[in-house]
Parts: sequence; structure tokens; C-alpha cells
Amino acid sequence: MQPCQELWSTAQAILRQRVDADTYERYFAEIVPVAFDEGSQTLTLGVSNDLVAFWLSDNYDDIIRTALGEVATSPVIVQLESGHRAAPRPATVVALAAADSPAAPGSSRDKELGDPPEWRYRPDFTFETFVVGANNKICVAAARAVAESPGRSYNPLLIYGDVALGKTHLLQAIANEVASRRKRPRIEYVTSEEFVNLYVEALQAKKLPSFRRHFRSLDMLLIDDIQFFEGKVGSCEEFFHTFNTLHNAHKQIVLASDRMPQEIAGLEQRLVTRFEWGLSAEMLPPDLETRVAILKKKQEKQNIRLSDEILFMVASRIQSNIRSLESALTRLTMNVSAFPEELTVQRAEELLRDRFDQEKTRSVTIDSIQRRVSEHFDISRADLMSKKRPRNIATPRMVAMYLARRLTGQSLPAIGDAFNRNHATVIHAVNQIELQMSADDGMRNSVELLVRQLNG
Repeated sequence: MQPCQELWSTAQAILRQRVDADTYERYFAEIVPVAFDEGSQTLTLGVSNDLVAFWLSDNYDDIIRTALGEVATSPVIVQLESGHRAAPRPATVVALAAADSPAAPGSSRDKELGDPPEWRYRPDFTFETFVVGANNKICVAAARAVAESPGRSYNPLLIYGDVALGKTHLLQAIANEVASRRKRPRIEYVTSEEFVNLYVEALQAKKLPSFRRHFRSLDMLLIDDIQFFEGKVGSCEEFFHTFNTLHNAHKQIVLASDRMPQEIAGLEQRLVTRFEWGLSAEMLPPDLETRVAILKKKQEKQNIRLSDEILFMVASRIQSNIRSLESALTRLTMNVSAFPEELTVQRAEELLRDRFDQEKTRSVTIDSIQRRVSEHFDISRADLMSKKRPRNIATPRMVAMYLARRLTGQSLPAIGDAFNRNHATVIHAVNQIELQMSADDGMRNSVELLVRQLNG
């Protein structure tokens, strides 16, 4: 892969996470990497015409440069060049049934629900390319069971955990596996945001029957980022009935979220209850051995191989999420491509110094949170850990639990154990503090001050 292609491919992966799906498909998916001048650090990107070039420069210049800055070793100058068109992207999984009958929901979605992109799944997001570790083995086992026996093993299957840990990969691996096993399965993968947008479009166009016919006749529905259903009353109502229809027909439902449903403020209790009908599995940050395995797996597709010493150094210093690991690896391999001399551990540390500094701000522990909260509210740590329930102790305790959930990668049971409580108490504390922060500027300022101190 050429340096310009590798650089832009990685930046695209970042952009896909930071803009909504419609914006990405309309403006970023069709950009073509043309050339990369290593001397001037100029990346030339090809677009279809001058109007697109003007629009991107005027509206998305900052977000493109920021994404590239996270990948490259130094600031990148972006130059847009008209007259390029991206090659057609193959649809590796046919998400919708073929429209060979009037009732088939295949092309009806394209014609009636807003013409979303045909390409829905990444071909490299399979079980074979997913690195299994102690942090995710339960999630992987459940996902495989669902792929082998949809609608029978765990229905629904809910996978939750922090960002960039592999939830989307696992959902799409399920879809790819089912598509490879069955003839013309009716599968739909959408984010909750896409579901909401499609629902609103159908509502405005007075085509709700078509929308319902499509989603309620699927064999498998996979919805990513369900936390964005928060506060969407009409969409939640529609999804509630879609869920019931599919579940009653023994059709598989797979969900992903950055937190447990009980923690999503504003999500209807009847939806939370239905999510609990099946299996909820938490995906935790990978341990050192798994992080090294991820880096080695990523290298299999590249011509450049870094030494085990460098890989272990990177894995030991970057612990937050998989995306940060992959971004660090890309930066190092691009440097090797540009400068053929041997890459040493010392040089790798210099190239990744900014990433390592970012990681330091994330290395917050429950112990440090307990100590800082005790000092801030002028109570003893023993009181914070006790069963005492006066307000001057109970509130700081809830704040500490909220911060532990927000700033560490620890699971709810682990946080509960650290405070001599159960996970339900942690969920209650998180919800209470979020409510107080939204209603009380003083509480919000206190919590944000603690966040800055802990990250500082």
C-alpha cells in the first residue's frame, strides 16, 4: 500500500467515527488519495469536481487536518485536486433481500427510505480477524453462538463497553458470518442514529408502512450505538414495536452500546426490560498480551514488520483502546516507509511521545479517585467506603462512583467491589450524579474540576 493510501485510509477510519453516516458517505467516502510529498508533508486528495473541493475546504478542513494529525508524524498540508472518482466499492454482504417479489424489502428501502449506501459491512470485520483475549472472550463466544444459531442462543445479544474496543467489529463479524452460511439472508446493520434518520424520513414522506415492512421482515437486525436512542421518544416507540415483532418471530436482534441500558438516561424502562431478555456481555479494555496480539494481527496485512521489542513497548504504553493502538502502529510503519533506516525503540518513543502523553491523562485509577474526592469534599476515605448515608457522605460517594465509571475502564461489578457495593448501586449513583449535574451548576462545576485534577 502506498504511503498516501495508508495515510488516508487510516484518517478515513477516524472520520467515519466523528461524522454522521450521511456526511461520511456523501463527502469523505469518495475521496481518492493521489500523492504524498514527504518533503513538504503535503497530501493530495482527489475529488470529483471543484464544487466538492470548495465545500470540503470551507466546511471540513479542520476535521480532516485533525484526523491526519493523529496519524502522521508531523502536521500534514492537505491539497484537493478535482477530476478524480473513487472506484466502486464491492458489497461483500447483501444486507437486504433481492426485490424479486413485491413484498421483498430489498430495493424498496433504496427507493422509499432515502437511498442509503448499499455497502454496509467491512469485509475485514470477521471472527478470524478479531483478536480474542480475556477482556472479550465472553462477547466473542456469545457472538459466535448467535451467528451459528440466529434467534435461538441469545436474543437479544447486547454487547457494551467503552469506545474503540471492537464492538462494531464483532457486530459486523456476526453479519458476515450469517451471510456466508445462509442463502440470501435478510440482514440489516444500522446505527441507532441511522435508524432514527430513516424513521424521520419515512414519517415526513408518509411512508411509515414501507419502513415498518422493511425492518419487521428481517431475519437479523443489528443496531450499533443504542445510547443515541436517548431522548428520541418517537423513534424509541417505533423500535419498541419492531423489537417485539422480530423477537416474537424468533428473529435475531444484536445491539451494541457504550454502557449498560440501565445507565442510559431517558431510555424507556420497557426497552431496558426487553434488552435484559437475552444476554448482556461487557467488553473491557484489552490486557497487555491481547494488545500485542492486536498489533501483530494488524501487521499481517502490511509489508513492514516492526520488532517485538517495539510492539511490546507500544502495547505497554497505550492501554486505552484499540483505535489508539492501530493509529500508533500506522504512524511507525509510515515512518519506516519514508525513512528506510532501522527504527529503534528510542526513535519509536520519540515519534509517539504525544500519544504517550495523552495516555498519561487516561491512567486514572479508582484509588486515585477515592483519594481526590475525599480531599475535595473534606471527608475521610473510611467514611467514603462506609455504609453511612448522611448527605455529606452519600453525595461524595456517588460522585466518586460516577468518576470511576467515566474515567476508568473498570466494569460495574469491579467499581461496586471497590466501594463495597453492588453494580446496581453504581448504576444508581451514575444516574443521580448525571441528573444533578444537568440541574445544578455547582455540582457540574465540582465534578468537572475533579475531572481536570484527576487528568492533570
